[in-house]
Amino acid sequence: MEMLKSLRDNLQRYILPSLTGRGWGVGLLLLLFPIISMAQDIEAIKGDASYLWGEGYGSTDAAAKQAALADITAKISVSVSSEFSIDESEVNTSEGSDSKSIIENVVKTYSSGTLTNVETSVIKHEPDAHVFAYIKKSEIDKIFKGRQDRIFSYMRSAESAEKDGRIDDALRNFYWGYTLLKSLQHPNECLYKSKNEGTEEMLVNWIPEKMNAILGNLKADIANVEGDIIQLIVNYKGEPVTSVDFRFMDGQNFSNICSAKGGMAEIELRPGASPDRIQIKYEFEYMGQSKQDKELEQVMKIFHGTPFAKATTTVNLGKKKELKAAQQQFQTAAAAVGTATHATKVAQPDEFNTAVLAIIEAVKKKQYATVKQYFTEEGYGMFDALVHYGDARILGTPALNYYELQGRTICRSIPMSFTFKNNKRKFTEDVTLTFNSEKKIESVAFGLSKNARDAVFEKQAPWSDDVRMSIVTFLENYKTAFALKRLDYIRSIFDDNAIIIVGHVTKAAPKSGENARYSDSQIVKFNRLDKNTYLDNLAKSFKSNEFINIRFSDNEISRMGVGGDTYGIQIHQDYYSSSYGDTGYLFVLVDLNDVFQPCIKVRTWQPERDPNLNANGGWDNPHYGLYWGGNF
Repeated sequence: MEMLKSLRDNLQRYILPSLTGRGWGVGLLLLLFPIISMAQDIEAIKGDASYLWGEGYGSTDAAAKQAALADITAKISVSVSSEFSIDESEVNTSEGSDSKSIIENVVKTYSSGTLTNVETSVIKHEPDAHVFAYIKKSEIDKIFKGRQDRIFSYMRSAESAEKDGRIDDALRNFYWGYTLLKSLQHPNECLYKSKNEGTEEMLVNWIPEKMNAILGNLKADIANVEGDIIQLIVNYKGEPVTSVDFRFMDGQNFSNICSAKGGMAEIELRPGASPDRIQIKYEFEYMGQSKQDKELEQVMKIFHGTPFAKATTTVNLGKKKELKAAQQQFQTAAAAVGTATHATKVAQPDEFNTAVLAIIEAVKKKQYATVKQYFTEEGYGMFDALVHYGDARILGTPALNYYELQGRTICRSIPMSFTFKNNKRKFTEDVTLTFNSEKKIESVAFGLSKNARDAVFEKQAPWSDDVRMSIVTFLENYKTAFALKRLDYIRSIFDDNAIIIVGHVTKAAPKSGENARYSDSQIVKFNRLDKNTYLDNLAKSFKSNEFINIRFSDNEISRMGVGGDTYGIQIHQDYYSSSYGDTGYLFVLVDLNDVFQPCIKVRTWQPERDPNLNANGGWDNPHYGLYWGGNF
């Protein structure tokens, strides 16, 4: 700063007067005026008590900016320390031993992405970068308001998930919101208007009450025992749960996460372990997935985790009558997965039944090659990949349903479980089979959950059953392609010029005035990839992961005005792999004029639902029209 002040003084006192007579001093003055003006502005901000400011140095502009933000964050923590009410007993001692350090660590969890109302100016560019950051004290409350809004977003997602029976999503969102609540200035004063209950609630009390109520309404029963393999039926409020995750005591340790889907789950005990009493612990923390959100991850490190006694329960092997009732419930759940509301059923499915029943028997006996004649070459390749996706097992006795779609016949669904040797992760999936016009199986897919399918078929829109089934089929084929690592198929369904955004979009207020040329004026931050780069990254991911599993729920769909059967689909996506997991919202703009050869024009991901997509599936913000033209 002293260097800039000296430069300004010398320019005014000595250099400019001598150059003016040579005819080009005015041009130099205009060239250097922004630097002089910036130095004057910074000096004025430093002398103004209504501002907080910080400075940072680094070998790059980005490093200097981070250092400046860290400096101003420390000053913000000092300025708000008297307004924080943190229960120090909930704080990990390694993250601070006194109120000052605790508050500073909490404020540090507000990343540069959150500090959108902190202005920055580059005084000197890299390699010896120098950045100045500042904020009006009156703007500080907005930082904490932003985190409160994120908590409310988690609450809305949790309530929506609970209503749909997606208990895994409900517990995760409630718990993550509760964790962030601890980092507010006044967590005991944070009120939320519940959409489901229509009441205003104090979150610090309401969230634990909701989580305990949800956990108390879960009930697992043993439906079948075959050696070390145990089949469970999991109900929520007396009905098969749409989805829930849990761990179980296998006879020695708690297992990795297992999933119950449509009420059905299958677990494997260690040899010799008794099935009479099985301890289950329902998952709610999702520590692995929390790493996608750096702010949440940091807050989780600062505060102790919150235990919920009702998350742990014991499942007893029932007597003959109880076991029979559980078996019947399990079978009813297995039969329900194949129903597609309002879709057109095939009148005479007997000729397809022969093939499907043979396939079910082949999977049970692990004699896969005996049913090769029922598949096309490509179809058998998918089937072979599926049964080797994990250790595949049939759940219950499937009730098969057949539906027509564009000259094909779709059989849904065969409930199956998959276990992975190196990870012990277990998934339950509803497998669908697509027959071509020659009655050969050309495609195998993991089906959407019944709730997700019903959301498409019951949507209030003037669409035919074929259109709705086309959307469901596309989503099923899309998620299965990742599970079976079908890179060639993914290559074929992406337009060569597709807009592919990995990460999320953030919006910042545009800068104005002369200072804009020295500020970070980027409005949209993203990682946009071309098709080849995206596919190269996928290939590496496929190679490094034992498994990939995608689960869809909570969708918004609209026919878009870009020609024919083209749809914008925003859908909640849970992504799991052997090395990574996240949850967020996927958006695809896809041409479904030929559902068996779709064409994706746009693919984006972001951690929260995009509020610019309205209830009718249209875009409220004209900025998003840029997606279709590919302009950024």
